Amino acid sequence: MHDSECGRVFALLQEYLDRELPPASCEELEAHLQGCPECIQFIDSLKRSVKLCHQFANSEPVPQVDEQVIMRLRSVYQAALARRRMAGSAQAGPAGQNRSDDGKGNTA
Repeated sequence: MHDSECGRVFALLQEYLDRELPPASCEELEAHLQGCPECIQFIDSLKRSVKLCHQFANSEPVPQVDEQVIMRLRSVYQAALARRRMAGSAQAGPAGQNRSDDGKGNTA
């Protein structure tokens, strides 16, 4: 595998999939794909992604969440973040020092 070859494959992939590449370039690309495990893995991942997108497109639409529910969730989330920040600053003590640190690098 040569990184420059893989980069070239990646750059030409859209044209290849759209069947816009000249036949000689298609043959070079296909020959590289047959012998490069990294590119094969990338192409397989791309195929799975496309398949999942098609499955998702055919699925039931996600029901809309009431705006009041969204606002309440945001409020609860913000409160939880505030509590976490307060708990973190309480543990740090004054000037951001750890409670068990006497400020001279010694711990109690």
